[in-house]
Amino acid sequence: MSSVFAAPSTSHARLALLLLMAPALVWLVGLIVLPHLDLAVLSLRERVAPRVYAFSFNQYRTFVDEPLYWHTFVRTAAISIVATLCTLLIAFPASWYIAKIARGQARSLLFVLCLIPFWVSETVRTLGWMILLRESGVLPRLLVDLGITATPVEMLYHDATILVGLVYTSMLFMVVPLVSAFDSLDDSLIEAAYNLGGTGWSILRQIVVPHAAPGIAAGAIVVFMLTLGNYLTPTLLGGKNSLWFTEQIYAQFITRFNWEQGAAFGFLLLLLSTVIVWLGLTLTGQRFGDVMRRS
Repeated sequence: MSSVFAAPSTSHARLALLLLMAPALVWLVGLIVLPHLDLAVLSLRERVAPRVYAFSFNQYRTFVDEPLYWHTFVRTAAISIVATLCTLLIAFPASWYIAKIARGQARSLLFVLCLIPFWVSETVRTLGWMILLRESGVLPRLLVDLGITATPVEMLYHDATILVGLVYTSMLFMVVPLVSAFDSLDDSLIEAAYNLGGTGWSILRQIVVPHAAPGIAAGAIVVFMLTLGNYLTPTLLGGKNSLWFTEQIYAQFITRFNWEQGAAFGFLLLLLSTVIVWLGLTLTGQRFGDVMRRS
């Protein structure tokens, strides 16, 4: 008798769960799955006549045959990895201070300081860096006034400038998962380690970093993905010689109207990010599910 009444309740629960998940599923399928499938079809076809297409790998062959494309591809990956590491090195001590040292209003103030740059658009933030670093900007003029340089120095359009902009725009996405990871670390473990003769370096290496590893991986994945797919910051701060792969994708879609080549480049970028994230998780021994719970 109980099983008879249990069946409707189970079906109602499944129906309620399906209804709750429906908006997310519609969003996932409509805005992520279907566009990617369409891009896959575009990347594997070639125009042989007006409105006539044939299956072809020529778009990917063009990438291999043209040195500019794969050089830009490798350069984008390398700078993105360096930017992720720099972001981690800066965010790690800052997050530790917020989570374990700052208290009360000081902690809230530090979080607000991390959020302030995101109160304006990425365009405004990047233009702010251009005003600060251009030859007639604030920082070159300050260096001249201090006698460090004889004439204003152009600080834009360098790899270091692109790196600074990428780290600045992605810092918050590293700080948040790290603060969450450090908050869950019991202070008594650190105190016990010091009482047992542990040094600061050994405690960091054997307790803090292993405990925060999922948060580190979560932050690194988010920062790397955002950096790799960033278009505005490298283009504005690096100028026409930025050699960023998203700029090549934009040029194929918008400038040359070569959607097939742009789709192929987009899938190559997706493949690159997937491979690097997988390698990072494999080398650090992290599981993707544990990492995503930290993000």
